[in-house]
Order: sequence, then structure tokens, then C-alpha cells
Amino acid sequence: MNLKINRETISTEEIIYSGLQEQGVELDYILPDYFPDIFRLVRCEVIPTVADYSIMGSTLSYELCCEIRLIYCGEENSALQCITQKQNFTKTVELGKSPESPEAVISPKTDHVNFRAVNKRRLDVRGAVSVKISVSGVKKQEVICDASGMNIQLKKAPMKYISQKLCADKTIQLSEETEISAAQPPVISIIRCDTKICGVEKKIISGKLLAKGDVSLKILYASENGPEPLELTVPFSQIVDMDGIDEAFTCNVTAEPLSCNITLIADKNGENRTLRIEPEVKLICRCVKLSEAMIVCDAYSTVYPCDTEFSEIHTDQLPAVYAENFRHTAQLAQGDAVPAKIFSMWCSPKNINTRLGNDGKSVVISGMLTYSMAAEDSSGSITMPDRDEAFEETVNIGDDISEGAVSAEISDISVSYNISDQGVLTARADVSVNITAFGSTGFNALTDISVDDSIKKQRDGDYAVKLYFGTDNEDIWNIAKRFSTEVDAVMEENDLSDTTLENGRMLLIPIKE
Repeated sequence: MNLKINRETISTEEIIYSGLQEQGVELDYILPDYFPDIFRLVRCEVIPTVADYSIMGSTLSYELCCEIRLIYCGEENSALQCITQKQNFTKTVELGKSPESPEAVISPKTDHVNFRAVNKRRLDVRGAVSVKISVSGVKKQEVICDASGMNIQLKKAPMKYISQKLCADKTIQLSEETEISAAQPPVISIIRCDTKICGVEKKIISGKLLAKGDVSLKILYASENGPEPLELTVPFSQIVDMDGIDEAFTCNVTAEPLSCNITLIADKNGENRTLRIEPEVKLICRCVKLSEAMIVCDAYSTVYPCDTEFSEIHTDQLPAVYAENFRHTAQLAQGDAVPAKIFSMWCSPKNINTRLGNDGKSVVISGMLTYSMAAEDSSGSITMPDRDEAFEETVNIGDDISEGAVSAEISDISVSYNISDQGVLTARADVSVNITAFGSTGFNALTDISVDDSIKKQRDGDYAVKLYFGTDNEDIWNIAKRFSTEVDAVMEENDLSDTTLENGRMLLIPIKE
């Protein structure tokens, strides 16, 4: 009888490219006539985003947008002025190979910003942005799932793997008008707008994916009375086309804010009391279907010499996401350094690192928290200082996540502060963090079997049963393979119910002809 082999194709994910790109940011800007002369520079920020990317063959192309926001005070009026400019860059990366079903994760961040006033009407900004890039693709691997003939013996094990993956990105433009309350002063200009996505929900409806959530905006605007905070929420509900999706898929939807244009609308008195809010949001939808296959992980023939080939296969499992919180406290100033008045305070994370705790059930998150504020000093001048505070927090998950890798993303930070009777300014940041545990299963799968039927295995004696002393936790498969017999025969002869010996004992090994 010939050897018949059945194979199955398993999809695995492999990293095609991982690297870092840098982009310089330069701005030489002359103020329009309707802006007052520069008296004092207050703050400059560069906010990078990646709106879209494409992969053609072995080349990745993406659009990097850098929004430059520069805040200053005029000489005749202490109200803050904000200059906003955008610079777009088209970037490419050579991946080295053409991936199948590619997916890219592109994360930009600002490295540094330097700014100065050349004269009362001219501004100069120099900075740098770095972009972290990771590109993955699907790798197909054939493995043996069954074989028969030639007295072949098979050791099988179940393996779960992602058999189908659907990806879709959709950029949506929202628009909403809101009127500030009568108790708040009218708007002169928008100083900053912190945009976050809250509570994304998803649902599969008639072969489409419905995503709902809220865009949370924390706005700081300039008024005659100084900076004023304003918080708004803009809801969204979008249907994303994903061909072939059904209830068998498990879906994950994340949303990234790309930009937010705010237009001031004057009333009949000429006061800006209405804001047109236009956030741009990118929906990232990833849906996967899991399958299970019985894969052959070892084989031998009880009669003929047999050669086998193996391949180490790593299959990605569905990531587990944990929403956790921790509090960070920082002393920002004391004595004369404490501002006379604080209009608003916020906090931003940077250089976040994540690692597993020693117990396998906790995650250690470290990095920097930048505390910023809009304040008034003792001389009456508006300042917007930053204060970097290093932190390291251990978050207990409870589940065993020792296998695989972890990552953490800070989703929201709520800041409060107080000034003690001793004149110490202390800030408290309540940090919300999403921790993702990425599981990966390693499997030593059989990829080829060859049996030499021209000769038979030679026995070391003429006997039907052999005595063997098995050790604790020894696998019956290994014993049967060593003596070229069948696992079922060993278990039946010794009245065994488990394929692993719990305790060492004498075994009778039946030898097959």
C-alpha cells in the first residue's frame, strides 16, 4: 500500500518591515496684516498625523501631515493669538519584498521644536518628526493533517489559527455647530483643541459593520479675560462595508482623530459666540475568523524506516484588551513659582514603554507625562509652561499573559490640581490605559514524510512483548515510537487511560510484526 498524505494550508502573520523615518519641519512665516505685531512668544506645537497609506508591490507610501500651532501675545493687547499652518509630506519606504494581504501600523511623534521671532512680523520654526513603521503580511504554510498506509503512525494536536482576515479603513468628516453659554466671554481665537475618541461600539448588520462612538473635544480659546476652557462632544455613527463579514467574525474597531477645524461665527453684535466644529476621524476595522485544524506533529512507521521534516509555525491568536486606570501625582511648583492664576491644565503622554511583570499577570508601564497649563504669572503675563514627569506604574491584569507580547496605549488623562496652604502646586492625573495582550502559539508541524518500503526495520530479538520501566510524565507516544509499535497497543496492554504516565512504572510493550 502506498503512503497517502493529506495537507492543509495554514495562514500565519509575519513582520515584513520594522523601522523609523525622520522628517524635518521648517516654517518661515510672515504675519498677515490682520494679525497684531509680535510682542512675546508663548508656545509652539507640531502635531503630526498620518491620514492614509498605500502599499504597491514592495513600496509603502504614506501622507504625513504636520500642523504647526504657534501662540503669541501682541504688544497692545494681552489676548493670545494663534497661528496655524499645515505642511504635508509624501513619504515612501522600500519593504524589500511584496507582502500578501499587507497591513501597516504608522505612528508619528514630534521629537523637538525650536521657534523664534525674527522681527515683529516674522516667525521662524524648526523641528523634527519621527515616524515608527511596522508592516506585516500573510504567510501561507502547508502542513500535514493526515496520512495513511505503510503502517504509518501519527501524533496529532489541535491548532487554532486565523483563517480569514478582513481589513477596512474609513475616514469620516463630522460637522456640528455649538453656541457657548452666555456666562462665557466671546472667542477671539482658538488656542488648542485636544481631540479624543470615547466609547467605540461595533455591530455586524446585514453583512456590514456599524461603528458608533463620540468625539470628545477639550478646547482652550483666547478671550479678553484670558484663556477659557470649553468641553464638547460630537457623536458619530458610520456603516463600513466589509465584503464577506458575518457573525462568525470577531471584530475590533479603533478610531483615530486626524484633525479638527474650528470656524468662528459672529453674531449680530460682531461677537464670536458660535463655533462650527469639524472633526476628521479615521475608523480602523479589523475582523478575523478563527478555525481549528488537527495537525500532525510527529510520525513513524512500525515496519519501515521513515524520515520526517518539520517546520516551526507561529499562529497569532485574538488579542485580549484590558481597560485599566492608575493615578499619577506630581508637584509642579511652590512658593513664588506658583502662578497667580491657572486657567486650564492638561497632561500628555510620550515615550511610553510596556513590559510584562515578573508574575506574568501584571504589566509595567513607564514613560513620561507632560503637564501643561495656561496660567497668569505675578506680572499679569499669560504663560503656557510644560513640566515633564517620569513615571512607572504596575497594573495587575489578573489573567496569565506570560505567553506573547503586550502593548499599552493611554486613551485619556483627566487632570485636577490644588494649591496647599504652604503654597505648593500639586497636580493629579487620572490615567485611562488600554492594555493589549498579543498571544502567539508555537507549533512544530510535520511538513513532509518519506517511507522507504524497500527494507524493513530490524528487530533486536525474537519476542512479542518487551519490558520497559517508564518514568514520571513520560509520553506514551515516545515509548511506542522507540519500540516501533502502536500507542493504542501499549495503552491497551497496560490498561492506561492517559497518554502521559503520571507515575513511573513497569510497562509491557507489545511488539508488532
